Amino acid sequence: MTLGKGASKNINVLMGCVFSLILSGCSSANDYGVELPYDAWRLGFLAPNYMEVWIETANVVDVKGRLFRRAMSGVAAVQTPPNLNGTPRGWPRRPGSGAGKHVWRADVPRLIYVRWQSLVEPQTYEAYIEIPATTRHAMVKVEEHTYCKAAKTWITDHRELLVIGLAPGGIAKTWIRGTCLDPIEVSRVQGRIVENGPHEGHSDGLYYRPPNEASQAYIDKFGIPYDSW
Repeated sequence: MTLGKGASKNINVLMGCVFSLILSGCSSANDYGVELPYDAWRLGFLAPNYMEVWIETANVVDVKGRLFRRAMSGVAAVQTPPNLNGTPRGWPRRPGSGAGKHVWRADVPRLIYVRWQSLVEPQTYEAYIEIPATTRHAMVKVEEHTYCKAAKTWITDHRELLVIGLAPGGIAKTWIRGTCLDPIEVSRVQGRIVENGPHEGHSDGLYYRPPNEASQAYIDKFGIPYDSW
């Protein structure tokens, strides 16, 4: 998992170039020439059971090339079932919307950069998540008439929820979904270790906080299922 210094520097340069190219090369109007069919899309984050995560920053580049810094930061949604009865292995069939925020004044996303602390390892990771044209198209164009169980009524729903699951080992899994629509998988990205550590090296190696009691108890008994995400 640990990268050599030379490899890490090369990846840093490569990722910086990719980010710059996307910023400079996507200043055109919306790919589809239409306005968003909703006021704002939402960026949410979740983690497997017990595998707590704290997000240092999530930056968004939209399809018009605009950069939205810290579109999200803070704790990702995570469940800690009592008596260690839950399992962190794999991802739920219907992931929730996660802990997050609406990205106001943004068009559909083209690239998301996220840097986060995996509190249970502990380790700091970063990942660049490209949002393909098919996903952007689904966020803008597709609307479905569906029955919403929560509201007990039929609604017209859009896939304006972009959800990212963050797991130990630097895995970032992405879906889009609607309030009452099933999720569509977008991508699975292997992030990389941030050599400077937490808080970009400004915290003397100190993480946001230790895992809570339930998370630590699970890890002590069962370990971290790295191969399951």
